[in-house]
Amino acid sequence: MTGTPRFLTLADVAEVLNTSSAQVYALVRRGDLPAIKIGGRGQWRVESSQLEEFIQRMYDETRTFVDEHPLVEERSER
Repeated sequence: MTGTPRFLTLADVAEVLNTSSAQVYALVRRGDLPAIKIGGRGQWRVESSQLEEFIQRMYDETRTFVDEHPLVEERSER
């Protein structure tokens, strides 16, 4: 098996998203980012495909936000 592993740790996801593991944990606990809990110590894993779907959803939500809230630049007074 080559390329991206099927499952990523929360630390791996944090690195991909350039954020903290705590932020990724919050995304998982809120249900924003689907994950599974494995093992006796309850280690979290995020499937790579779920991460890609999450990223696409965030792009879609951002696009909708930008469309609904256009940037209005103020004209400078001279």
